[in-house]
Amino acid sequence: MKRIIQGREVGESQVDQWVAQAETGYDVDQLRARWGRTPRGTAPAQVIPVRLTTDELAAVMARAEREGLNRSEAIRAAIDAWTHVA
Repeated sequence: MKRIIQGREVGESQVDQWVAQAETGYDVDQLRARWGRTPRGTAPAQVIPVRLTTDELAAVMARAEREGLNRSEAIRAAIDAWTHVA
């Protein structure tokens, strides 16, 4: 069975390595520093599910790629532009 993560195939040896790491335990503070998101405000952000058509998502991703943004950054930028129109 192929495992694909973020568009890349993950081999059995990588999965075995992750299992071994999980079995020995993780340093939570190190994980937070490594993978934690930088807060954008004083309160925690809320996750808001949004449904997009295939064409809408393709347009978002094309713009994000052109601007060097990930999907979330692109959607936040679009919302910011829309909500700050004079």
